[in-house]
Amino acid sequence: MKIRDVLLSKYGKASSIPSPVNRMMTDYAVGFRDGIDINLGVGYVNENTIPRQQIQNACEAVLSHPKKYRASLNYGGAQGSTNLIESIKSYQINNHIVGITHDTFSQRDVVIGANGATSLLESITHLLPSGIVITADPMYYIYCNDLERIGFSIVAIPEDNEGLQTDVLREKLKTLADSKETIQFFYVVTVNNPSCTILSNKRKQELVEIVSELSHEIGRKIPIFFDNAYSDLIHDITVEPLQTAFCYDEIGIVYEISTLSKILAPGLRIGYLIGSKGPFLNSIIQRTSDIGFSAPLINQEIASYLLDNGIETQIVKVNNGYREKAKKVSMWIEEMFDDDIQECRGGSAGFYYYLTFANIRTDSNSNFFKYLTRTTGDENIDGPKNNPHPKVIYIPGEYCVHPSGDIVDIGKRQLRISYGFEELPQIHDALKLMKSAMDYSYQKM
Repeated sequence: MKIRDVLLSKYGKASSIPSPVNRMMTDYAVGFRDGIDINLGVGYVNENTIPRQQIQNACEAVLSHPKKYRASLNYGGAQGSTNLIESIKSYQINNHIVGITHDTFSQRDVVIGANGATSLLESITHLLPSGIVITADPMYYIYCNDLERIGFSIVAIPEDNEGLQTDVLREKLKTLADSKETIQFFYVVTVNNPSCTILSNKRKQELVEIVSELSHEIGRKIPIFFDNAYSDLIHDITVEPLQTAFCYDEIGIVYEISTLSKILAPGLRIGYLIGSKGPFLNSIIQRTSDIGFSAPLINQEIASYLLDNGIETQIVKVNNGYREKAKKVSMWIEEMFDDDIQECRGGSAGFYYYLTFANIRTDSNSNFFKYLTRTTGDENIDGPKNNPHPKVIYIPGEYCVHPSGDIVDIGKRQLRISYGFEELPQIHDALKLMKSAMDYSYQKM
């Protein structure tokens, strides 16, 4: 009798097939050559922003003060380190988003994720029933792909330069009719990934009002999750200070997810969620317990120490660095691409630019993509098979827009590039190669 393979759940079957971005990044990684190929695709922070010496000092301080940082090399509680939770509250009140006060935490609490902010997002997918999730388009493709694998349906609303368009959202809600009953939550990235569009305070308030109205209409609270992953990296001093969405929340539906990855170090794996006390927050805590008790306690205590000692200086250093890189890259984009760019977003926060070309396709079947991946089939362009010419990694817009959304065709002319990880000389070289790829694409038209 033939033995069948391991039985997989519906989610398991969907996960056994790599997502488009997973496949693309794996293909690149297999043959990626340090010092030759240039990675503008992966969203790593710049190595020079990571405070190595301060982290080492923090570790020594934590281990040297066992009364304050109790059993720091042991298991921790599922909600997170008490020290870190208090440090986050102080950080939020004193240094972060406008509107966070001591009163904010009278009915709300902080929960530390098991493994960064991503683990909190993953918990949401398992704790809330399947249904519709509303988000912006372009979308945070990694999380939205995961949501669809587990059984959620994504409704993506196009953004403009202030974020998700609330007038379009209201019209979409009308067209959903009775399907509105199946809306489970809203997911909004305040500094959008991939576009780095900053959600304005006005638009944020409108979103909370719309979701509050919808909650009253269908008779249950619909949570809205604001992902603040890049909100600490607003390095354009002309941007209005961000205000917390808690200021507009009258019924307890707002949750804010943040991370210390972008301002300290991704390797610390510190992400946290702030929201109303109650069954949902309790379920997040239990989920953390189920998948590993807590985040590594030593990392939490190190993060607590860093938040309490010199975080302001660190944030200034990080943002100064990204501001200067953003200015240079913006200048090069304008110089090299000029009239070929229909729209350029980003450069004020985070470390991405999101480009829309006027005529050039950027998808994985395009001549532009083939040129930069050295897969044109022309050895003069690709180079020898065993030693191809330098490659450039970027994220094609086709992976960032929802395939059932309103901007699919536009997405085929878009791309995301990161100015975070690589240094300026490498970024400059990559942009020159992109210019050559554009010229090649025009020749093939």
